[in-house]
Amino acid sequence: MQDLALEIRGITKRFAEHVAVSDLSLAVPRGAVYGLLGPNGAGKTTTIRMILNVIAPDSGTITLLGQPNTASGLLDRLGYLPEERGLYKKMQVRRLLRFLAELKGVNARTADKRIDEWLDRLSLRTAEKDWGNAKVDELSRGMQQKVQFIGTLLHDPDVVILDEPFSGLDPINAQALKDTVVDLKRRGKTVIFSTHLMDNAERLCDSVCIIARGVKVLDGTVTGVKSEHNKRNVALAIAGDPSADVSAILGDHTLVSRMDDSNRFFEIELAVGGDPQQLLQRLVGAGAMVQRFELIQPSLHQIFLEKVGATGIEEGMSGHG
Repeated sequence: MQDLALEIRGITKRFAEHVAVSDLSLAVPRGAVYGLLGPNGAGKTTTIRMILNVIAPDSGTITLLGQPNTASGLLDRLGYLPEERGLYKKMQVRRLLRFLAELKGVNARTADKRIDEWLDRLSLRTAEKDWGNAKVDELSRGMQQKVQFIGTLLHDPDVVILDEPFSGLDPINAQALKDTVVDLKRRGKTVIFSTHLMDNAERLCDSVCIIARGVKVLDGTVTGVKSEHNKRNVALAIAGDPSADVSAILGDHTLVSRMDDSNRFFEIELAVGGDPQQLLQRLVGAGAMVQRFELIQPSLHQIFLEKVGATGIEEGMSGHG
């Protein structure tokens, strides 16, 4: 029997007439990086709040680390970074982090040691500046997010839950967060994070669950999900703007069933019977400067668009998260 960090069975949550989450079930193995994916408003944050017992499901059960999520003391084994960040702006960073650690039962001496280690690791303490001695409101937004992330991890939780952790982070800070998630997995921790950014999920996650309008669309390992949707896809990159002839070729439905156009880069799903060699020959014949032409598995982003669709994204932009 698989050792699970989290098991959800048939949870449903309504707010008045709105069903935020409907009959959701999923299983997260211990030591995995698990992505809860979906558009804004899909039900991700509501699900996380039920996992943390902030709100109770109307029906269904949630088990964390082998216990009901209502069990006494269980929350001390969890680390939670909410989507809405909140820090005491006028407190010194070190004092704030020590306070957060002590709330989770970490003594001051241990907390101070861990704080220094994390400040060093996330470049908040350098030869030029020790931001641990600054007040929170003196820090940039990215630095404040790092501080809140440190506060999530100081008590060395077994399960780390991150709600939209990459929101608003610049590439350098996003990379620091990714590196930390990978290290947590190496140490045997379980990381669960919600996001609508498919690239981050594809690179980091072992398994994913995609939900839309509160309903599970699919779940499984990233490898398995991509294999199940292993239609013939082509990664195409061309130099310069596509000519009218190139655009017409890419719009030929005898060759191309679906296309994700990112200006110079295209992810193309070939039509049934479509020949990739014919597509390449026609593009070159039309004068396209082809920089990349490769048969690939569909990206998680492409699968997400196919499964959720533009309608799902639009409907998901309002209501409960």
